[in-house]
Amino acid sequence: MEISAPPKFWADPVAAGCNNARKSPSPRSSQICPRRNCTCTSRDRSSRKTLIALAQRNGAALPYPDADALRRAYAFDNLQSFLDLYYLGLTVLQTGTDFYQMTAAYLTRVARENVRHAEVFISPQAHLRRGIAMEPIVENILAAFDDARAHHGITGGLIAGIQRQFDEKTRIAMITALKPWRDRLLAWAWAGLSSGTRHRNSARPSRWRAGDYGWGTVAHAGEEGGADYVREALDILKVDRIDHGVRCEADPDLVDRLADRGIPLTVCPCSNIMLRVFPNMKSHNIRRLHEAGLCVTVNSDDPSYFGGYINANFAVIQAALGFTDDELWQLARKRIHQRLFVGRCAQQSILPS
Repeated sequence: MEISAPPKFWADPVAAGCNNARKSPSPRSSQICPRRNCTCTSRDRSSRKTLIALAQRNGAALPYPDADALRRAYAFDNLQSFLDLYYLGLTVLQTGTDFYQMTAAYLTRVARENVRHAEVFISPQAHLRRGIAMEPIVENILAAFDDARAHHGITGGLIAGIQRQFDEKTRIAMITALKPWRDRLLAWAWAGLSSGTRHRNSARPSRWRAGDYGWGTVAHAGEEGGADYVREALDILKVDRIDHGVRCEADPDLVDRLADRGIPLTVCPCSNIMLRVFPNMKSHNIRRLHEAGLCVTVNSDDPSYFGGYINANFAVIQAALGFTDDELWQLARKRIHQRLFVGRCAQQSILPS
């Protein structure tokens, strides 16, 4: 999640990098706000070159000889095709310096879009399985956040993603390994491919252990998986937030429940088009969800892969779905006023009252 305050102009959606905005006019308003990104690569050419350089520096084998070949791989059929490339990209990160550089590059990039608060996902299980210790990963990511706060005024922190496809033993090992930083992590997330992987009893031990640390709980649900995954996230994981959640619309009772409880949905428009959740932006349901009274927020997901940092995501929904400037402000403020992972003092510094 990224939260930003309005600068003096909107970024052009093409310049901001969202492929799906190429034929859209630049919106009239000031840029506003919210979401997340994994500690991977940047979508622009210079950062793809950085990924290739890291692979060469660390002796990590990638099937792409250069940045242009890597760019051509950013054409996804579904979430699984993205995850295959995502996990491959993680293998180039091997030292603490790598994690610092990638996190600092991301935070510097989003600072140019006036982002004030960033909640960044990491995938500890994938690194532990490669034999990389948690200390150099977490310490260097947190150091990059400390520097970003000092240089750019960005607040935020880490959300530890638990990958559903790995067994409970590795989940508990991951949570245990993160205990030394329990006071600096914001939440844990039930992440990865949801379709075909149920929450049910398998997630309960992880939730109990993470709950002991005082972390918030979020879940990737209702993107490629149906509304039933969203319902399970509420009933079994007791989540504070649903990441994506757009397929909740298929269950009117669930929509009412989400609206009544004010559960935030971190909707990612550019990502949804790139992963073929919707055929095009005009068919996206974010306006219907907003008008149904849900706590819908606009987010960038993994902008390095999905062609749109936060400005571009606001730009494309305004161009395609006719959101007014006031409505975009509503979407921006909803997430801040939920106060899930943003402290009260941070809220006051993010947007004017």
